[in-house]
Amino acid sequence: MLPETVFMDLPHLRDLGPRQFPRQVERLLWHLGFTDVATIDGAGDGGGDIIGRHNGKDWVLQCKWKLRGAIGADAVDEVARARELYRANEAAVVTTSQPGPAARKRAGELSALAPPIKFWTGDVLRRAYDRAADRLPSRDLRDYQRTAVRALQSSLSKDGRALLVLATGMGKTVVGGNVIDQHLKRYPVDDILVIAHTKDLVAQLERALWPHLPKAIRTRLVTGDERPDDLSGVTCATVASALSAAKAGYRPKLIMVDEAHHIAEDGQFAELLSILSAAAQFGVTATPWRGDGYDLTRHFGEASYTLGIEDGMRRGYLAQVDYRLFVDDIDWDMVRSASQYSYSLSELNARLFLPQRDDAIRDELTVAWSNVTRPRGIIFCRTIEHAERMSSLLNGASPWGSVRAIHAGLTARQRQTRLLEFRSGSVPLLTAVDILNEGVDIPDVNILCFARVTHSRRIFVQQLGRGLRLRDGKTSVVVLDFVSDLRRIAATLKLRRDLEADSVEVLPLHAKSSITFSDQRVESLMDEWILDAASLETAYDEHRLQFPEVTAIQKG
Repeated sequence: MLPETVFMDLPHLRDLGPRQFPRQVERLLWHLGFTDVATIDGAGDGGGDIIGRHNGKDWVLQCKWKLRGAIGADAVDEVARARELYRANEAAVVTTSQPGPAARKRAGELSALAPPIKFWTGDVLRRAYDRAADRLPSRDLRDYQRTAVRALQSSLSKDGRALLVLATGMGKTVVGGNVIDQHLKRYPVDDILVIAHTKDLVAQLERALWPHLPKAIRTRLVTGDERPDDLSGVTCATVASALSAAKAGYRPKLIMVDEAHHIAEDGQFAELLSILSAAAQFGVTATPWRGDGYDLTRHFGEASYTLGIEDGMRRGYLAQVDYRLFVDDIDWDMVRSASQYSYSLSELNARLFLPQRDDAIRDELTVAWSNVTRPRGIIFCRTIEHAERMSSLLNGASPWGSVRAIHAGLTARQRQTRLLEFRSGSVPLLTAVDILNEGVDIPDVNILCFARVTHSRRIFVQQLGRGLRLRDGKTSVVVLDFVSDLRRIAATLKLRRDLEADSVEVLPLHAKSSITFSDQRVESLMDEWILDAASLETAYDEHRLQFPEVTAIQKG
């Protein structure tokens, strides 16, 4: 194998810089058979950068990237503290340089009290790379994923463009990773670009692609903080950084656009894809709708493969839904007069629904929590202030105990820490504002609570999708929806109609989904009012509705 293809080659590691060095070490650990690997680098990390488990032992690593000069004793002390903090069995300082005399002396002193701290230098990393597995273990593709891969490949071969619409939880990145892998098997020297709209999502994409690539294919990040010179192999970049690289002459052969619904008629995405128009391009999304009405098929062509939430649930690939709409706050006096006017959606929502109280949401959540095995929940809130207020209201309360808020007002390290706490189960409930809509894999969630108005069909589907991913022992998700918005009622009514359709075979894997109203009068009323839910759920605030007369039964 040529040296330039080795992602543990020292010149390559030095080119990537100090931020990406730990990520390359993390990838190496996976290839060496480590499990439970996590990067913990950041404020409050206790001196550790990476933790992992191998052959029954827990490891903690401190990564020291240096262009010149030896590392000192401080690195040894840092990883020694981290070993104690994380109760690890083994500790190592990983470096692009060499340990200096002071570092070796300090390690020798500590070895009298604990297992010796190891030094992983460039030659150690290279030897580890040489004996590491060529590929990470990967799961077999599901039948629909294999079909999707073939469909995307066919469209790319024929038109140079392709679009995948696949419900959240059904493996968009798995399909995209396989398309990239198949391309590289045919053209191993081609450069590949994967783009997304946020740094966090780009970083997650790089990790998600590792199981689909041989170790001979390098990966790296290009964001506002990361600007390596070498862009060979697979580059995962934010759109602004990719645009800068393209203007400087970067020309990948294949482009994957994650969360492709962010593409608009104008803007940076459009400019980037225009500059790189000679490259084959495919987009992946769970929610192809845009508020500005721009149609993604204008760029990618008609979807090469589509599988939505309803079909995914009926085929047993997504969790079934126990969906409960709480509409006890409806203004029935408004209902009696509504048929005399042609209200806009915004007017009707403002007049029809009364504000939900946070303590009422807490009470309903308590009931649901006690009836779910190993509950793990997310509450979607209106604002950062609301998320923090709900977190304070619920934190320490029975039956869930600890609660954390997660939102854009926190640092990346704080968000990562709270997600790790959530995944470990030490914090079973999160209050969130938008930050969990896209690109976050949290399959343990089995309770969702909508404590906010969501006018956007796309955001509603994204947030619902947070709870639909299956895992061992999980077959369903409970959704508590305090709606206050007719469009969301329309969306759930459409979901129910689609789930009850008989055009797709229902696999006997899980219990049937259900969508229920807390007030049956509202269900009857909405079935009559919302005759075309499919169009209403994407309507604008100005959309005006003319309702039939309210029957005596609906008047209660």
